[in-house]
Amino acid sequence: MKGIILIMDGMGDRPLKELDYQTPLQAANTPNMDKMAEEGINGIMDSIAPGIIPGSDTAHISILGYDPYVVYTGRGPFEASGVGVDVIPGDIAFRCNFSTVDEDGIVTDRRAGRIREGTKDIVDVLNTMVLEDYPDVKIIFKESTGHRAVLVLRGEGLSDKVSDADPKVEGNKPKEVVALDGSKEAEKTADILNKVVAKSYEMVKDHPVNLERIENNEPPANIVIPRGAGAVPVVEPINEKYEVNSACIAETGLIMGICRFAGMDIIEMEGVTGGVDTDLNVIVDTILDQVKNSNHDFFLINIDGADEAGHDGNVKEKLEFIEKVDEVVMSKLKDLEDVILILTADHSTPISVMNHSGDPVPMIIKGPEVRKDDVYKFSEVDAAKGGLCRIRGSDVMNILMDLMNNSHKFGA
Repeated sequence: MKGIILIMDGMGDRPLKELDYQTPLQAANTPNMDKMAEEGINGIMDSIAPGIIPGSDTAHISILGYDPYVVYTGRGPFEASGVGVDVIPGDIAFRCNFSTVDEDGIVTDRRAGRIREGTKDIVDVLNTMVLEDYPDVKIIFKESTGHRAVLVLRGEGLSDKVSDADPKVEGNKPKEVVALDGSKEAEKTADILNKVVAKSYEMVKDHPVNLERIENNEPPANIVIPRGAGAVPVVEPINEKYEVNSACIAETGLIMGICRFAGMDIIEMEGVTGGVDTDLNVIVDTILDQVKNSNHDFFLINIDGADEAGHDGNVKEKLEFIEKVDEVVMSKLKDLEDVILILTADHSTPISVMNHSGDPVPMIIKGPEVRKDDVYKFSEVDAAKGGLCRIRGSDVMNILMDLMNNSHKFGA
């Protein structure tokens, strides 16, 4: 028996007037997900706890069976590990956006037009950065998918107790990074970050990639804005924790990094972007190949496009992406034999909020000997009527291991 947790990132939503007060998932045509709902057991899940707004990082940590309040030190280390940076104890890591600022330093696009190409060339320049005031601090940049990147600071006397530079919305300058605990280590790290942000603009504003983007009326990736500081955490390997042989199939560095910290094998893919334009055929073919031909027996899968559409407030893109996943991916996965398949989301990203919310997300569990309930459609509202009732993310791995007959009795 094999187990799959397939997470459609940010799929959950709230009722929208333009959809006759349905969510995008309710309004979408999803015959394959609906068939899974009919053949499985349904419920809703709070990734962390009711009303707690999870990040994709803390949600996945919880769903994988770890306590995010213990394991989570910040998003940066997971992001860095996910894109292949060998972080070591003492490193302070950050996730970053390639962003666009005008001549006055005002952020005009936090994601640089969702840049898809050329960021490696920009990073090659940034990795020559040396700060005169801190010559002993090594500055490591690495591009991730799309507009995403990571920054790692390596040196003595650093701290992760610093604020973010990200202003969160366009129309403002990057925030001044400040120490959060008043320590000299945090003060030093905040000063380094402020200098890194300023110098990144000077180094890449006239980079050939950006000059070409300007010529094509595209926002240049002319500054790097860090956030999500974190020190490297210590994590119990998931293969030991649950006695499995695990693998991760994901599009973004963040999720791959979380899984790498958990000791999971990372299955690389070409042509995936983490957005609504991702190649779903590559994803489903990779899943099928791994399930049928590898010796892995547990898979964590993340598909990210619905979250991007939610953050953009684009209801049409979100609905159509859900339908596309149903048509391309779930049509082939729903009939897998000898597999316990869990379909859910890590959090809701409501169109009306354009950010994460604490709304619970729907879940289906389908597979051999899984009890069936009376739910016949997959949605936030229908799933709430199912036999799983309402669970937390920390319950998911225990439920999956039990259904895979991979659990041990508690007590004599």
